[in-house]
Amino acid sequence: MPLDTSTLQQLLDTVQRFVRDRLVPLEQQVAREDRIPADVIQEMRELGLFGLTIPETYGGLGLNTEEECRVVMELGWTAPAFRSVIGTNNGIGSQGLVMDGTEEQKSHYLPRMATGEIIGSFALTEPEAGSDAGSVRTRARRDGDHFVLDGSKRYITNAPHAQLFTVFARTDPDTRGSRGVSAFLVPADTPGISLGKPDRKMGQQGAHVCDVIFEDVRVPADALLGGEALLNAGFATAMKTLDRGRLHISALATGTAERLIDESVRYALERKQFGQAIGEFQLLQGMLADSRTEAYAARCMVLDAARRRDAGEEVSMLASCCKLFATEMVGRVADRAVQIFGGAGYMEEYGIERFFRDVRLFRLYEGTSQIQQLIIARNMLKAAG
Repeated sequence: MPLDTSTLQQLLDTVQRFVRDRLVPLEQQVAREDRIPADVIQEMRELGLFGLTIPETYGGLGLNTEEECRVVMELGWTAPAFRSVIGTNNGIGSQGLVMDGTEEQKSHYLPRMATGEIIGSFALTEPEAGSDAGSVRTRARRDGDHFVLDGSKRYITNAPHAQLFTVFARTDPDTRGSRGVSAFLVPADTPGISLGKPDRKMGQQGAHVCDVIFEDVRVPADALLGGEALLNAGFATAMKTLDRGRLHISALATGTAERLIDESVRYALERKQFGQAIGEFQLLQGMLADSRTEAYAARCMVLDAARRRDAGEEVSMLASCCKLFATEMVGRVADRAVQIFGGAGYMEEYGIERFFRDVRLFRLYEGTSQIQQLIIARNMLKAAG
């Protein structure tokens, strides 16, 4: 059930205060230390941020898609690394379990994911399987009442801190493509799992990513997500999680764009050149107007698609439209912000250059912009045909 208007507004106000009063002042420290303070993560637990989308039955807030997007837009007002801490628990790290898990699997894992005791991580991408997720090479070989996993995963968000991996592995070696892939719930302390060194990244310091290697990792058959009924059907689970995940990222991009616009407007009023505020110059006004227009369009798109999903509509194409537009949009807004700040925008102390680097990732994960274009076009052609 959706929250009543008053309760939702209280939640949004609480998140907004936490973001602006607590997180924004820590942005430079987190970027410098590449670490989010433990007490901040604990505060996120206490606010219920790890369980935003996990059903109330299992201890979460059970937000619907629109409510989630509105909260994420507030989280977008600060450095994306903060959102990344809770992102997998609310998105791809939990939603496969929410949608397709057995009751035993849900009861065992979801309550602890909702509190943040367990950090979930989504292990799909491989050295040779990124946009072509159907080319997964990690194998899961049945051995009696167990499966044995071998392979490696790459660029896995939150892997250094995860207690649970949703691992996609090929269970039918004779089937090529997306068929023959299954999903497994694998505790991170299972013997045979090792982690690579955390990757050094262009941006989003404080959010950690690394390789995950599986060598003769033995898991019981009941680790198969959804049970035997979903053997060889893991790719469908992965795709189902992405509709909501793409709307989540679109909402994040929109919130970040709105933060950058706010920073740009304030700077345009304060900075003087040629005896007047630079905001008086029409060429700069044009950049501000373009940014505001595009951010508004993204907000409308995201909330519309979210409401449609909550109403039970098929929104795969709309989610891709949102992901494509919003993530490309925030890149343009960040670029304009650097231009509006001029030389100051290139300097670390203002934080604009950090956002410029941070938002570049939005166009890559959960499907690159080019993958979104393919999905949109294929849906259009299918509908016309």
